[in-house]
Formats: sequence, C-alpha cells, structure tokens
Amino acid sequence: MAGRGPSTTARRRSVAFTRRGDRLPRDGRRGGRLCAGWPICPRFHEVPMIKRFTSRALRTSSLRTRAAVLAAGVAVPVVLGAGAASAAPSAASWVDPVKKYSLSAGFNQSGARWVAKHSGQDFAVPTGTDVVAVHGGTVVKAGPNGAGDGPAYGNAVVIKHENGVYSQYAHLSRVDVRIGQTVKAGQHIALSGSTGNSTGPHLHFEIRTTPNYGSALNPLSYLRGKGLKV
Repeated sequence: MAGRGPSTTARRRSVAFTRRGDRLPRDGRRGGRLCAGWPICPRFHEVPMIKRFTSRALRTSSLRTRAAVLAAGVAVPVVLGAGAASAAPSAASWVDPVKKYSLSAGFNQSGARWVAKHSGQDFAVPTGTDVVAVHGGTVVKAGPNGAGDGPAYGNAVVIKHENGVYSQYAHLSRVDVRIGQTVKAGQHIALSGSTGNSTGPHLHFEIRTTPNYGSALNPLSYLRGKGLKV
C-alpha cells in the first residue's frame, strides 16, 4: 500500500549486524550499509577490547617490575619503560693511569739508577701526557719533592682509595690537584714529565699500603687483579 514503510522482515534484511571478529571501516559501515550492531551492542565489542587492553597493561607492568627486582638482586640499575635494562657505569671501576704508553722499568727491578730496588712501574709517555686517577679517592699528597717522599720522585701525587690502598704518580711536569680534593676514576690529576731522578719522560706509578715510601706492592699485578690489561 502506498505510503507505508517496508515490512519488519524487509527492515531486518536491510540491516547488517556486526559479530566478533568483523572488521569495520572508521565510519561504522560494513558492505556500504550502516551497521546497527556497532553502536548498540557494546558488550560484544567494546568490553572485550577494554579487557584485552587492561590485561596487556597489567602483564607489561608485571614484567617490568619483575625485571627491576631481578636487576636489584645483582646490583644492575635499570630504567623502566625504556624497553631494555641499561647498566650504569660502575663506581668501582679501575683505569690505566695514562694512555698510549709502553712499559719500561718494572717493579722490583734493580740497577745503578736506584739505591734500592725499583718501587713502582714506569709508563713511558711523552712529557705533557694526561695522567688520571686509577680509581676514585682523596688526594693526600701533592706537590714537589715527591710530595714529601723525597726529591728523587720530582713532582708527585698520592691518592687514598676507598678500599684503603694508595696510588702514587711521580716525575710529573705539572700537578693539577690539591690535598683533600676528591677525584673519580679516570679524572685528570696531572701531566707527565721527567722531574726528579729521571732519565727521560715517563710516569712512575706505585700502589702502596700506606701513603709513604716503603710500602709498595707490585702495581701491574694489582691492576691486572682489577681486570685491567696492562
């Protein structure tokens, strides 16, 4: 009859309802027709999406927390949210006192140049080479006359380290730290030279059990024990 709308059966056939797993364009249409199921059936579409999102977020948070706990157990700092754990530089690191060196006179070596046996290890480097602290600590001696250990050392620096040992740097052309100053591993402390009883430019380096002459250990053995390849 003219003027009447389509029958109920016709209306049902003209409407496409969505089902779980259907893919819809952004405008909510499927097959060119407006999908009635999308806006009026949230329990089949919106709720599962929220649950999946929440569940995924909880799993991600749990994994990150677990990674942080495991890292803390082995003292490895991590940055959550960065996608991977990254280890910070170790505060306990040891480094070589100079770079691009060659080893010359060794520990306990004897000869006419020494009244007693050689108390350290010589690193042959040009005058003016950067000298750095091999480990973090506090400067306890610095200056001429071997910083109190005698003129044979020339300009020298002695650092007390956190583990109770001392390192000495001698024959320096310039001292760039002062007594009481705190230094970090690898921090510049002086320039190498040939002051004092020296036959040529080099760094005389010692590891000691006290700040004074006469308590030296084998410096190469000590540094190698800290993982250095000197």
